[in-house]
Amino acid sequence: MNRLCKELSIRYPVIQGGMGNISSVNLAAAISEAGGLGTIGCGTSELDEVEQKIVDLKSMTSRPFAVNIAINVAPQVEELLALVVKHRVPVVSLSAGNPSPYIQNLHANEIKVMAIVASVKHAVKAEAAGADIIVAEGFEAAGINSPLELTTMTLIPQITKSIQIPVVAAGGIGDGKGLAAALALGAEGVQMGTRFIATQEMQAHELYKQRLLDASDIETRIIGREVGRVRRVLTNDYVMNLEKRVKEGMKLEEFNEATTEVQHVLGAIKGDMQNGYINSGQVAGLIEDIPTVQELLERMMIEAKEACKRTANLL
Repeated sequence: MNRLCKELSIRYPVIQGGMGNISSVNLAAAISEAGGLGTIGCGTSELDEVEQKIVDLKSMTSRPFAVNIAINVAPQVEELLALVVKHRVPVVSLSAGNPSPYIQNLHANEIKVMAIVASVKHAVKAEAAGADIIVAEGFEAAGINSPLELTTMTLIPQITKSIQIPVVAAGGIGDGKGLAAALALGAEGVQMGTRFIATQEMQAHELYKQRLLDASDIETRIIGREVGRVRRVLTNDYVMNLEKRVKEGMKLEEFNEATTEVQHVLGAIKGDMQNGYINSGQVAGLIEDIPTVQELLERMMIEAKEACKRTANLL
């Protein structure tokens, strides 16, 4: 058993990404039950909604799970932290901000802390602050990304040689070959978001899942660079109109108002591609089916072992 699995008490070294307001309790439960680490994303959800998700998830699985809090996105970070303590959530992932002020209190309540970073500097700081696990995310990933735009392939080996705690690779990973590659780069597991959207348990609109099945290798795009934001989405009518508005001089405040979780839910849950967007990582081009979570994880383990054997033979 590798360090990640031991630290989190999971069978497979696979973690679910947060997914913001479209976070699905059914999906998180299925991932934890299948041997990975399911995650509830808080996004900008109201406290009572997050609490209900935690309660529901605990009733659906006795296995470990995580709650993701995006520090600079969630409007009530302190209250969310109080919730995870109240309900004895085993793992918290902290993203989109400095995790340092919150780690000590989480540890005092026997909660493991994962810090999501996008640079060596931030990984080193998070380890020094006491994080148990680092999730290193390349900008191949879906949704809001770091303006540094470092790729997973280059980020992982630099971080793993700079810190001592377990590292999880995120961004551009959706199958067993990706898992094997991450391990070869020095990571001890992977975090996936987009690939889990295209599973039977994910409560996303069928149009979203179909778009992932149909997507080619070049259909995700970064929007918002011109206004200082880096967000990876899948092309649709709303995104194309938004790109046009950005080129015409859209301001940062207007861009933020046009890319809230409200529009995210419209696209991903309601299937409204005229008024909402859908996040997607570059891994979309690899997605060819919609399996159950159990099928996906078991297949990934077989693929990863085969990939490791094949590459060893090539050497």
